[in-house]
Amino acid sequence: MNNFSVNILRSGLVLLYLGLIACVILAIGSVYSYLNTGADRSKMLHTEQLEQRTYRPIITWDTTAVKGRSVNKTMLATIEKDYLNAWRVKANALKNNDINGVSDFYTKRSLGKLKSIIDYNIKNGTTVEMTTLEHHPKIEFMSEDGQIVVISDTEVLQYQKTYQDNQIIDEQNTSNDYKVVLLLQDGHWHIRHLVSTGVRSITSNFETLPLHSKVRGINYYPQKFPWDTFNDSITKATFDSDFKLLKNQGINTIRIFIGYEDFGKEYVQSKKVNKLLELLDSAHSNDLDVLVTLFDFYGNYDIEDWTMTTQHLNQLIPQIMNHPALLGYDLKNEPDLDYENRSRSMVDSWLEQMIYRLKLLDQDHPVTIGWSNAQAATGLSEHVDFVSFHYYEDLDELSNKWEKLRSQISEKEIVITEYGWSSYTGILGLSSSEKEQAEYHKKANSILKEKKIPAMSWTLYDFNQVPDKVTGILPWRRNPQKFYGFIDVHGNKKPTFKHLSN
Repeated sequence: MNNFSVNILRSGLVLLYLGLIACVILAIGSVYSYLNTGADRSKMLHTEQLEQRTYRPIITWDTTAVKGRSVNKTMLATIEKDYLNAWRVKANALKNNDINGVSDFYTKRSLGKLKSIIDYNIKNGTTVEMTTLEHHPKIEFMSEDGQIVVISDTEVLQYQKTYQDNQIIDEQNTSNDYKVVLLLQDGHWHIRHLVSTGVRSITSNFETLPLHSKVRGINYYPQKFPWDTFNDSITKATFDSDFKLLKNQGINTIRIFIGYEDFGKEYVQSKKVNKLLELLDSAHSNDLDVLVTLFDFYGNYDIEDWTMTTQHLNQLIPQIMNHPALLGYDLKNEPDLDYENRSRSMVDSWLEQMIYRLKLLDQDHPVTIGWSNAQAATGLSEHVDFVSFHYYEDLDELSNKWEKLRSQISEKEIVITEYGWSSYTGILGLSSSEKEQAEYHKKANSILKEKKIPAMSWTLYDFNQVPDKVTGILPWRRNPQKFYGFIDVHGNKKPTFKHLSN
């Protein structure tokens, strides 16, 4: 080997050596930084979901009388984040009976009780699902060195469901008071003490509100925007034109739908609310009352998601609850259809909690649930102001089913908030027809008038398209949904239009 080749080899070995030394130094520096400057906690804890903000309870701080060091906004934001994350990981630990990661939000001294609970639950086949929906923490004291904070957290709205061998054995809805001591360690706040100082059961003692209307109504979507009433392209002129037509036909009520995701979920979009207010203004100018159906296309119901739906209500309802066109709220469209996939217990618990939250916000407008049929309409009747259901069955059975439901729920008003008939004729023209649709509505109106049943038909317009999320992609389910209207896709009044008002 010549000298030139030897020099190249030596140079390569030196560079490799220097590279290895650099990697070692970099690794040592990363470890040092991780241990001393507060590493990425989502990776430390294996709880990446904390950063997804799936837990957003309403929280109202009181810092007006802090003893010791003052608390600025930046410090308060850090305290809030770590404090709420501590509640979140505690809920995870109880649900999964796994204490892993909890120590990063609690000091060693404070973990003993929680560990004992989890050990007991594992031994007895017990799990606990819990969440908190509202906190009212008051900072009582902060040490001069900024290392210790003492908090009184009052009226903490807390829900807890206990299972044993996958069966519910206990359910609690409580308002709690806590005394909390937080300690700053490694740049993050840890709970050192969390002591309950008071527990009260929450019961819904709201007065039943009357339905201030003799409903003669219809479900409404703009013709060009089915299931998308608050599209940016819709103008108030569209609402004005449609609502004037409805008023002239004797309609006095419309039912509309607020999409949970469409409105921004836990971050309600102002542009959507403004469009909703335009609709309400137009309805009011045309003497129409509006039943607002909430949480359309929502289907989670998990306890972990309750703070998000609570935030949705808390942001939306105060912006519309004083509008003169508002008749009331339909909390959820056909939630009983979710029983099979999400369990009745899960769905009903969410419904109860959201009704409670809705009534805390607005105690002047009645609340109902839009059940898919008369049989389901007895569910949670004690929690609503009036009962409502949908009817797409044989009209010959309507009177009997109405009378049966009336006998079961005699103390509250009952409204049919959907009924109708599709004029879809099928590919071969062997199904329904516009004539049969007209005969259906004529007969339905006769029964509704005889029994004095308040009702709302489905729907004003036929549609060119129906979103897949409504009926799925199967054509024999989707196509009939396009032809329930009183006006066809070309703007022509169908034969059934003369039966629009019941």
